[in-house]
Parts: sequence; structure tokens; C-alpha cells
Amino acid sequence: MPENKLIDGRYRIVRKIADGGMATVYQAVDVRLGRDVALKIMHIQLAQGPHRDQFVERFRREANSAAAIANPHVVQVYDTGENDGLDYLVMEYVHGVNLRHEMQTKRTFSVRETLRVVSETLNGLAAAHRAGVVHRDIKPENILINDRGRVQITDFGLAKAASQATLSSTGMLLGTAAYLAPEMIENNLATPQGDCYSVGIMAWEMLTGQVPFLADNPVTMVFKHVNENVPSVATVCTGIDPQVARFISYLTNRDVNDRPADASQALDRLNALMRTLSPQALQYRFDPDAPAPNATTVLPVGGKAQTGPATAVAKLDDRTQAVPMVGAATAASTPYTPQPAARPTAANADATPTQVHHGMSTGKRWTIGIAIAAAVLALGGAAGWGWWYYAGPGSYYEMPQIEALHCQENAPCKIAGVPWTDYEKALKAAGIAYETSESYSDTVPEGDIISTDPEFVNAHVSKRGDLQKVRVVVSQGVQQSTVPDDIMSSTDPLASLKRAGFTNIVHSADTDEWSLDVSEGEVISITPEAGTTVDHNEPVDVVLSKGPMPVSMPEVVGKPASDVKAALEEDKLTVTTNEEFSDTVPAGQVMSSSEDAGAQLHWGDSVHLVVSKGPEMITIPKVVGMNVDDAKKMLEDLGFEVKVSAPLGDLLHTVRMQSPDAGKQVRARGEDGKATVVTLTVI
Repeated sequence: MPENKLIDGRYRIVRKIADGGMATVYQAVDVRLGRDVALKIMHIQLAQGPHRDQFVERFRREANSAAAIANPHVVQVYDTGENDGLDYLVMEYVHGVNLRHEMQTKRTFSVRETLRVVSETLNGLAAAHRAGVVHRDIKPENILINDRGRVQITDFGLAKAASQATLSSTGMLLGTAAYLAPEMIENNLATPQGDCYSVGIMAWEMLTGQVPFLADNPVTMVFKHVNENVPSVATVCTGIDPQVARFISYLTNRDVNDRPADASQALDRLNALMRTLSPQALQYRFDPDAPAPNATTVLPVGGKAQTGPATAVAKLDDRTQAVPMVGAATAASTPYTPQPAARPTAANADATPTQVHHGMSTGKRWTIGIAIAAAVLALGGAAGWGWWYYAGPGSYYEMPQIEALHCQENAPCKIAGVPWTDYEKALKAAGIAYETSESYSDTVPEGDIISTDPEFVNAHVSKRGDLQKVRVVVSQGVQQSTVPDDIMSSTDPLASLKRAGFTNIVHSADTDEWSLDVSEGEVISITPEAGTTVDHNEPVDVVLSKGPMPVSMPEVVGKPASDVKAALEEDKLTVTTNEEFSDTVPAGQVMSSSEDAGAQLHWGDSVHLVVSKGPEMITIPKVVGMNVDDAKKMLEDLGFEVKVSAPLGDLLHTVRMQSPDAGKQVRARGEDGKATVVTLTVI
């Protein structure tokens, strides 16, 4: 865009700041509000290319995501629009430098300085993560230090949008390889934990002056991130507080599940750490003996690196070449704007950290520099092809996405719950080998996918060596179970149901019932009935027997036997009786029982009652005229007490009269238990 061009009648171009893989950034003036802004305009080749709709949609979606993040540590997005068919993004213009510039200037930072930058970076990322946005490309080039010394994060979403066109670019990966999380390298998964990993690597570099993994090519670099644990920062900074070293290791754990879940969790841990560190621990700063190599370098076309105001997009083009700057040991940090080719001035030469051999003329230095750069670029291209074929996109397939899979932006998309027949077609179309197995599922319908390995869309399936097969588990639907036929007689019916495969057995001791007929622990009722086949997770309602109910033996002696028997039988006790004469208990009342009052019995127990027949009655026989001795014996044998009276003398020894009279019924005994008296009169 030419200078002074007015975009949409509002934004006047001041100058070009940087060119990137997806857009060009300009410094502009908002003539309506009278403020400086950064204007990012999509490249015309993308806006008019075959994938225009995809790039425009991603450009706008990422703009909306960034605009949703309201945080002082995030470069703000003001506006979006379209001009002459080119989408543009209006952002805050940040006066300052990026963290890479500060790293090159200071080499290392104190613990206090490092943790302040980390804290403000995590603060901004926490707001992004809460808004559902993952940065994906945290590195010193994307951390701006404004003129107030505060951190502002830039380039939200740029790496993800640009990756659609540049994923196979060796340069793009190398530009960020030093900070990429293992899961991003292996499966192209952007997660909040991955942002935390990148922050940890950045902190490691601030403290030590170098990144933890150094390599001459991207293949080695990414392999180290995937296959090696990040060493403790204490291996370099031997005097650092162990708590600080543990915190950095927490952020850079190779296992994504052992890192903070998001930036908010990491910030909470950092705040707790800061409260415990002593002033001496915060002041610690590592002093390297020699300058440490940078994570990435940029080769300028000519002139010195631009170190003016940093923009909202500190480094648009992620396709950074890993080649040294001519005449310098380190690269420029802020976005480089190509200048017309010119011989570098003395001032420019003085600005570089190290000098080219002083005995060589400027022209010769420039010529040799170009030759060196060309050679390095050629080597870089060969290494890039090797990486592409053996470790990059040329070495793997990507798990395909089908229409039935509804994936959310900036979130892993798991392959599950879609018809296997549809996904099988996609695998065959992509040429990906697979093997299947079947499993029951309570939630996934029959014929749909339960899981895959790899499990996410865009996950990598190796093409090299032994061909890796995708493993797919297909649902057989809900498993069926049958209520055992012998469940009613089982001594442990609940265990029998579990062995049959039922997982939703509804039983409560509170609803179990007493039973006279069903033994304790056996089934009284079950729904569905024995022999029924249903889904294993259908409810099976079971009522068990508690056995015979306990009852207490009541007081029964002296009570009417008929009433007692009815009460005991109502308590489900078995009652037996016999009758006996009683001189004290009225007839029909209970004389005694086999169980004492208060005894604990159970339904079905037996109780024997002795019921009174009342006093025993005897008919007096006729003994008048009998020999008194014979008469006396007869009566005594019947239980009577016999008294003999002889008022006229016992001449004949014969009974003349008897009392009571013959034929009369009398009690065998009185209430006092003594035998009834029969009096005989003899002559």
C-alpha cells in the first residue's frame, strides 16, 4: 500500500512495518480518532487464491477471538473490515520493543525480572484461555515490552491461520520450534497447556541466555522436544532458588497432563511462589562466561535491524530462516522492513554486536556475506527437505475430518460418535491403513466409533518404517444381559445379577421384607422376571427376604385360651394346646405356656399352651349296705377323704348312711387342694 493511502475513508497509511506469510502490517493513523494504529492487511494472493474463503473466514474468526480478550497485557484489536477485496485488521500500535531485543541487549535476566515478565504474560494468556483462545506461538518475538515497561502479547491466532498455507514449510517450523510443545509437534494440537510450555521455555531462556535445546536443524530440534525432558534450569543457573527451578519445570513438563491446565492455574502457582521467595532469591542473575546462541535468527536484506516501535504483530512471518546475520552474532528482534540494497555505513556496522574482520573492505565483506548466506540457505533447504520427508508433513498422514464431526475452533477434535462406515471411506480415500475391533457401549450407538488411535483430527499417522495402522473401536451398542433362571433360589442373588452383567441393580435394605416362607437373603420379588433379556444398564428392581420377623411372647397365663391362641397365630406363631384340671384356674383359661412372657420368638416358632378344664368332678358311688372297709377303700381310691361315724356302735360293721348321697357330683378337691370328705355312718 502506498503511503498516505486512505483505507475505508478512515485509516491513512504512514509506513510499512513488516511483511508476513499471511499479511502485511502498516503503521497508520485513525483520522477519525486521531490515534496511531497498526493495520494488518491480508496478502492479495491469499485473498484472491483458490482457498480465499477459508483464509478470509479464519482471518475474521481469529480477529473476533482476539477482540474478545480484554486484558492490559494483550494487544487490543479495534476494528476489522474489507477494502478493495482485501480483509484488514486494526490493532493497537505499541510503542516499545519486543522481548527478543531485550534478550539480545541484556543476555540474561534476574529472577525478579524474569518472573515479572512471566507473570504478565500468564495474566494475558489467562484472559485468552478464558475466552477460548489458544495463542499457539508464544516466543520472545511475540512478547512486546511497551514504553512503560509492561508486557503486551501479540499475534493471537496468527500461527493457526497461517498454518493452513505454511504447515509444510521448514522455515515456519524452525522459527518457532524452540518453543513448541511436544503435543503440537506430534499431533498439531493447540492447547492452553502448550502455551504454558512455551512460556516456560521463554523463562528458561531469559534466565540462562539460551534455550534448553540447541540444534543445527529443525529435525533435531523437534525430536528433542518430543523425546527429551527439558532439563532443570538449575543445571545452568546453579545458584537459583530450587522453588524457581521447580516452577519452570512445572511449565515445561513433557507430559501435557503434568503441566498447568491453563494460564490461570500457572499464574496461581506463580503468585504463591512469589510470596515465599527471599530478596536474595529474586536478585539472583546468571552471568554467562560467553554469549549464548539465540533460539532463532533472521537474515536482513541490508542495513541494520530495525529497533524502532514494536507493532501489534511483532513478527508476522513465522517462516524464519535459521541463518546468521552477516557481520553479527545475533539476529534483529523486532520486525524487519526490507530496505533498498545499499552498502552498510560505519554507523550500521557499529550497531552490530560483533564486527567483521577490520582488515576487510566494506565491499568485500558484503560480497562474502552474500556468498555465505547463499551457502547456508542451500544447506537449510536440504535440511528442510529432509525434515519434511522424514519428520515433517511428508512423513505422515493426518487423521481426516468428516462432515459428521463437529469440531470447535482452537480445541482438539476427538474422533468419536460418528458412523464408522462414513469414517472408513475417509480413511480409504486418504490411503491410511486401519484395523478395527468391536466393543459394547452404553452411549455410542451401534455402528458408530467409540475411539480411535490416534484419537484426534489432524493427528499424525506415520508413513515411514513399519506402516502404522489406525486402530478403531466400533460400538456394538448396549450389551444385553439375562436375568438368571434360578435367581429366586439363589443364596446371593445380587452377586448372581452382577455376574450376569447387570450394572443398574436397584436394591435397598429399607425395602426388603420379612417372610415366613422365603429364607433370609433370597429373592421375594424381582423386575424384570427371571429369564428376561434386557440392556445391561436397565434397572433391575430386587426385594430380598429378611427372613421370619421377630416377635415378643406376650403374657398369657390366666387369659382365655381362645383369645391367646388368636393373638399368637396373628403373630404367625404355631400354637398347640392340651387341657388339664385345675382347682385354681377357671375352665378355658391358660394355665401355662412353653415360652415365658417376653421371650424373643420369630414367625413360625411353636408355642404350647396348657388350658384349664376347671376342677375335677367325681360322682359319689352308692356304698350303703357295703362293708364299711370295702366302702372306705372304694371312696379313697376315687380320691375322697373318708370319715366313719358309729353313733350306736359298730355291731354289724355295715354302712347305714353316706354323705354326700350316692349319685351326687362333687369336686375331687377343694380350692385349698384338699380332698373332699365323704362321711359314712355304720351300725
